[in-house]
Formats: sequence, C-alpha cells, structure tokens
Amino acid sequence: MQALLLALLTAGTQSVPASASLEYVDAKKIADADEASVTGSAHAVMLAAQRKLLDAGVVACSLGNPQSDFSAFTLVMQLDAEGRVQQTWRQGGSPLAICLQRHVRDQIVFVPPKAPFLTVLEVSFTK
Repeated sequence: MQALLLALLTAGTQSVPASASLEYVDAKKIADADEASVTGSAHAVMLAAQRKLLDAGVVACSLGNPQSDFSAFTLVMQLDAEGRVQQTWRQGGSPLAICLQRHVRDQIVFVPPKAPFLTVLEVSFTK
C-alpha cells in the first residue's frame, strides 16, 4: 500500500478512492501534496476557509469547557466535491483535538479543485 501511495504522489496524481483505508501518516502526505497544488487566489481562499473552520471549532469546543491541555495536534480532512468533510485523521490526543475532530465532520470547508481532496489543520500553541 505504501508503495502505491508513493507512486501516486510522485506521479502527481494523488487521488485516493474514498473507500481507501489510509493511516494518518499517508493521509498527511497526500494532504500536503494536495494543498501544494493549490496556488494563487485559490490558495488564499483555502487558508481563509481553514482559519474560519478552526476558529469556529475552537469556540464551540471551549464554551463552558476551559482547556488545560495545549498540546500541538494535526487534523487531516478528506473533502468531497462540495468541500464537505467526509473523513478525518488525527495526530494528538488532547481534549481540544478530539473535540475539533468531531466538530469538523460534515462541515463544508471550501470547494476543492478535485475530489477527493485532502487538507490539513496543524495547530500549535507555541509557534
């Protein structure tokens, strides 16, 4: 499976069937490649949409639930043609990370240039 994913990445056709079972590390590599393919004003739109989703998620996850664990975490999201989150992968186990993973499910992020499209939210409170 990893050889297939590597071949897809190096060929520039990192499309993955929605039914494919990926591990976090493979999903993250594909997300990085998918995001790198977005340029110009589309890249700015993608970043703004990610920021809006993250901001709303932090508010939703923090209301009435003060956070004490500010560990870094990463969420990878698979978007469909409408931009709706279909699947997620998470690295990091803080309560905020877990809540945000639940929060993003079925949310519309942005209309991607292809589907499926993997995108990533990397959160660090020290950078």
